[in-house]
Amino acid sequence: MELGALKVGSYIIIDGEPCRIVSYDHSKPGKHGSAKARINAVGVFDGGTHPFVGPVTTRVEVPLIDKRNGQIISKSGDTLQIMDLETFEVFETSSVEDEIRDKLQDNVNGREVEYWKVMDRIKIVRVKG
Repeated sequence: MELGALKVGSYIIIDGEPCRIVSYDHSKPGKHGSAKARINAVGVFDGGTHPFVGPVTTRVEVPLIDKRNGQIISKSGDTLQIMDLETFEVFETSSVEDEIRDKLQDNVNGREVEYWKVMDRIKIVRVKG
């Protein structure tokens, strides 16, 4: 996708990390150059800020986000074992959105969650119900 077609809230891959764009600014083309875009993004998994500057015609990678539903089977420390509700595949993850981390402290077995699968990494983003 071209850098100029992105907007705030879009997702982009910066330095191999999928990120959500939180600010986007572009400058007009000058006498001897093309228009530039300045992006600040927050990593989906690491939570860090990732700046990016380049011409608006630059082609950038955009991650495919697979949003799925699952059920928590068990919890061991920070690791959650989840079963996908469509394929019944079982996997483990410790990546949880900060806002819902408190909801997953006690009695989590059997709770339904929404998780994102991005670049073969999994993150729980929402607790259902």
